[in-house]
Amino acid sequence: MSYGQQPGGPYDQQPGGPANPGGPQYPQGYQVPQPMSPEDQRLWATLTHVGGIFFNFLVPLIAYLVLRDRGSFIKEHTRTALNFHITAAIAYIVSGLLCIVLIGFVLLPIIGVLVIVFAIMAAIAANRGDLYKYPLTIEFIKN
Repeated sequence: MSYGQQPGGPYDQQPGGPANPGGPQYPQGYQVPQPMSPEDQRLWATLTHVGGIFFNFLVPLIAYLVLRDRGSFIKEHTRTALNFHITAAIAYIVSGLLCIVLIGFVLLPIIGVLVIVFAIMAAIAANRGDLYKYPLTIEFIKN
């Protein structure tokens, strides 16, 4: 409600209120997330995949938490990117520990190259408007 507006106007109805009893409940003053256009969803999905190359799982995590309610396309891409980059972070940690027995020095660059290649392939698919499923990924976050 803006300054000077009378309460009870048409914009004071909340989802899940008397007009929509089955919908989600939002706190007073909270704006319901608006769906993004398909072009915006493709852009943010592409940026999520590319951001994962540089910042591992942080960019996909933030994107998933912020954008998952804005469209099914962006939700699926951020979910798959987050799952892949969490899996890659675990692989980096295990490879780092395996450096003690020298095999980790071989695995670290291989994992780095795979992360770059798969993330670029996912970004290209997202930019085209296609869904992409990362190979070698553990599904931590389900649909």
